[in-house]
Amino acid sequence: SSEVLEAIENVIEDVLKSLAQKKAPVLTLANRSDWRNIEFKDSVGLQMIPQCTRKQIRSDCPRSAPKFALMLKILSMIYKMVQSNTYATKRDIYYSDTLLFGSQSVVDNIINDISCMLKIPRRSLHILSTTKGFVAGNLSYTEEDGTKVNCTCGATAVTVPSNVQGIKNLISHAKFMLIVEKDATFQRLLDDDFCNKLSPCIMITGRGVPDLNTRLLVRKLWDTFQIPIFTLMDADPHGVEIMCIYKYGSVSMSFEAHHLTVPSIKWLGLLPSDLERLNIRKDILIPFTKQDQNKLASIQKRPYIACQPMWKKELEIMAASKLKAEIQVLTSLSSDYLSRVYLPNKLQFGGWL
Repeated sequence: SSEVLEAIENVIEDVLKSLAQKKAPVLTLANRSDWRNIEFKDSVGLQMIPQCTRKQIRSDCPRSAPKFALMLKILSMIYKMVQSNTYATKRDIYYSDTLLFGSQSVVDNIINDISCMLKIPRRSLHILSTTKGFVAGNLSYTEEDGTKVNCTCGATAVTVPSNVQGIKNLISHAKFMLIVEKDATFQRLLDDDFCNKLSPCIMITGRGVPDLNTRLLVRKLWDTFQIPIFTLMDADPHGVEIMCIYKYGSVSMSFEAHHLTVPSIKWLGLLPSDLERLNIRKDILIPFTKQDQNKLASIQKRPYIACQPMWKKELEIMAASKLKAEIQVLTSLSSDYLSRVYLPNKLQFGGWL
């Protein structure tokens, strides 16, 4: 915490020095959304390069002055929280003054900018992100406040903890982990008692694009147990994008890649080639929109696809067919095809990429 306080004091000191010299204060931070600032490393995923382009948030420019003021405001809130050892969620910060901040996304963006500027992970700033992910299966752990949590598959899942760093005494006999893109599929597998039927496993869903805590938990489980991790996604560009976030990280959070990515993640399904192999009827597949085409084209150009020839092939099949499929299409074969046939066969015979 003293490191965080010192980092904030240094920023404020620079602001005061500028004012003393009658200069307009400026905050300088890395340009997080620029692909030119990102390098791809097999072992880490997408990470920010040391010599990256920077942008300035100026206090004397009408366009950036409001952001400059909001950054100082949130820095002062973080400073108080670290001093008093209290925590807040991003929502708490937004609701402390909705008129001032205007929207939740403004707060989210500023917090990421501050984390990047100070080179300090968001958790150390005492800001917890709201969790939307679920975990179930062969796993138990103790939360920071001493609460014991047991995720062993009942019909209900456990919410991913909001302070992943603080959990300890992790125990599991799971043979593998399964990351499921969507909540509906996750719940269906829970109902079918999938976690216990085949062999003990841990299931996680970020319910779409994963929040920070879900990604941190996947990484923590990987560091702790070193078991294979598979993903179950829709066979569409959006599903591939979500899988890449778990595996290689995202451009906007590349400055935290080391804590968030698990490059050993495998693509289990739903593969575009599965649709042909299983003779899924064409009339239940969904035609691409223009947005799907653009997203797929952008994914195909990314640096990590070049080192994944099998993935490349699957994306080419998707691009050629211009059709996408949700995991639910498997119910056209039989209502429990996913848990009874598809997943057991894939896991037994190595049908992943």
